[in-house]
Amino acid sequence: MRRRSTLRIAAAGLTGALLPGLHAQPAAFPAKALRIVVPFAAGGVGDLTARAVATGLAGRLGQPVVIDNRPGAGGVVAADTVARAEPDGHTLFLMSNGTAVTAGLFKTLPYDTLADFTPISTLGTFDIAVLVPADSPHRTLAQLLAHARAHPGQLNIGSINMGSTQHLAAELFKSSAAIDAQVVPFNGTPALITALRGRQVDAGVETLGPALPQVRAGALRVLAVTGEQRSAVLPDVPTAVESGVQGFVASSWNALAVPAHTPRPVVDRLQRELVAVLAIPTVQQQLRTLNVEPRASTSQQAAALLKADIERWRTVIERAGIPRQ
Repeated sequence: MRRRSTLRIAAAGLTGALLPGLHAQPAAFPAKALRIVVPFAAGGVGDLTARAVATGLAGRLGQPVVIDNRPGAGGVVAADTVARAEPDGHTLFLMSNGTAVTAGLFKTLPYDTLADFTPISTLGTFDIAVLVPADSPHRTLAQLLAHARAHPGQLNIGSINMGSTQHLAAELFKSSAAIDAQVVPFNGTPALITALRGRQVDAGVETLGPALPQVRAGALRVLAVTGEQRSAVLPDVPTAVESGVQGFVASSWNALAVPAHTPRPVVDRLQRELVAVLAIPTVQQQLRTLNVEPRASTSQQAAALLKADIERWRTVIERAGIPRQ
């Protein structure tokens, strides 16, 4: 009997030696500093959003969270960096609606936007607005559209940067409102604001945050915001849908993602921590100062948002005849 017991023990020991991973516990997370790869230069809304969240995340995880700015090629450089990273949860990607636009704007990418990333949670949304000069005769969006329909082809709508979310939102405005108008992309927000103030264009479609100082100074007026809800900053301004333009819903958003195949327990841990970070009053205040409304989500909700935006903006690109790069 003792001999049989000894053999069983020896066999068990051999099995454990041959299969060391059978009962191995997953590595502790986080095991080192985390890195958030940001597809924008330092100082912009996306970068500052990432920095505010990184500070809160570091406090909860007990590890540094560093920002790695990698602008260029419409976010492709940053996205590719993360897609190639070790899927262990220590390298994160600041996704945005621009990530979805890029998927439809480029003929080929070095990664698959849907297959090579696992979204963790959204971080926040920020409004896009339809703006006019303060002395414009159009006091409402309905008045602007009435003018456009009475004068086909004569309305000029300014936006920024060909292929940007703002440019595509302006094209979506045209198609949703069924108006014959010209969309004029300018090289950045300052150029668009100068054109609006100088009456070089009749209206503009731009992110509300950068235009807000001009609105508060009385140089520009907001006719509508394009989100699903009114802006917390300008609660008296209606949405485009409330103003009668069905289907014209567009907003900017940021989210965090990790490389595909990151272990689900790590993704779930990060998602829980982001929910907690976005509930911290100081973090909320920092984001709202940037005109970003904090908004956490589940991983599944963030993935669904990305997929829906890819499909929507690809359709807008095709209908507008914007050449793919």
